[in-house]
Amino acid sequence: MSNLLAARLLMALSLIFHILFACAGMAMPLLMVIAEGLWLKTRREEYLVLAKQWAKGVAVLFAVGAVSGTVLSFELGLLWPRFMAFAGPVIGMPFSLEGFAFFLEAIFLGIYLYGWKRVPARAHWLSGVGVSVFGAMSGVLVVTANAWMNSPEGFEILNGEAANISPFAAMFNSAALTECLHSTLSAFAAIGFAAAAIHAYMLLKDRANLFHRRAYAIALAVGGAAALLMPLTGDLSAKHLARRQPVKFAAMEGQWETQKGAPLRLGGWPDEKREETRYALEIPYGLSFLATLNPHAEIKGLKEVPPEDRPPVGLVHLAFQAMVAAGFAMMAVALLGGGLAWKRRRLPDARWYLWLVTLSGPLGFIAVEAGWTVTEVGRQPWTISKIMRTSEAVTPMPWLVAPFVVFTFLYLFLAVLVVVLLRRQVIQSPNVPA
Repeated sequence: MSNLLAARLLMALSLIFHILFACAGMAMPLLMVIAEGLWLKTRREEYLVLAKQWAKGVAVLFAVGAVSGTVLSFELGLLWPRFMAFAGPVIGMPFSLEGFAFFLEAIFLGIYLYGWKRVPARAHWLSGVGVSVFGAMSGVLVVTANAWMNSPEGFEILNGEAANISPFAAMFNSAALTECLHSTLSAFAAIGFAAAAIHAYMLLKDRANLFHRRAYAIALAVGGAAALLMPLTGDLSAKHLARRQPVKFAAMEGQWETQKGAPLRLGGWPDEKREETRYALEIPYGLSFLATLNPHAEIKGLKEVPPEDRPPVGLVHLAFQAMVAAGFAMMAVALLGGGLAWKRRRLPDARWYLWLVTLSGPLGFIAVEAGWTVTEVGRQPWTISKIMRTSEAVTPMPWLVAPFVVFTFLYLFLAVLVVVLLRRQVIQSPNVPA
């Protein structure tokens, strides 16, 4: 195994694992805060019990996320020292601010977990708001750094080094807004649907349990609202990519030829040897219209760049299709649930719909993993787009297979630990009769 391949696999493994806990850190505290807020408003016991149960889940996920995040920070220096040497002075500010956000999140979480009956009720709730705000901020700050890798700005290159650096221009680069909006909503959708699926499944066993009914209602509302907004932010992201990252956009859509009135492709398999996308269902003029609102606009194709400057088109295209399919499936489930709630004026708890929500639980995580695959793999062969190739950023240190094996077992251990602890939380959830 080559050094570059080992480094990329190790980084991919770490990101695949950590991104799930990053989503939980951004979205799970909001569910907890909503539950306690409803308790403060109604004084109904089930909301207080729910807030305490979700707080325990937040603590578990926060702890494991802190471990996997720390591993990632070490890997950036270990695996990509040349990238860090070049990018650190330019984009170091959001990483530093993320550290402050993480510590503030930890402080507020400590107050929240140990402050029951020790601080005033509203102050306790505000500490939960602090956990939610700084947890989301932590994720957003990291995403701004990733957006800079896709759209590097805020510096000049003199003698091969970054000069005339503007940290704020780098942090607030042109890709930051769309990427932050879309990733944040995807986190809320993924966690909302996952939590709703768990409580929907428990309702199938005990329909009268108010604990699971309230949890299901809150989680489905949060996840459903985020799912309905995701196509809007996804559309903004796609339009940005068409303008600023046309090669990634072409790979996502399987567009080989530079073409006016380019079709939108559903499905299909990009054949990189024949330079064509086969078996796709094509909607005439669809891609040009979605990218520019002009059905006759020109879309640049992959043939505009040499093969060595193209990403793995097949993987990027399939990941993009999976992300879109999972996103629209969640949106359909959310619309259906909203329609049922409006028509019947009650919680959508028909048995068939509870099963549908239960089966939809993994969709958000599929969308998140596929979306980040598009973001990271679609930028290849560049670590910093058009500035530094991945092969130039990798460490010369040999024997990367060893840390790959070690971290694989670490992540497997953490994954089993999380599943056991959260399963115990669900099984031991209280029975609050109606």
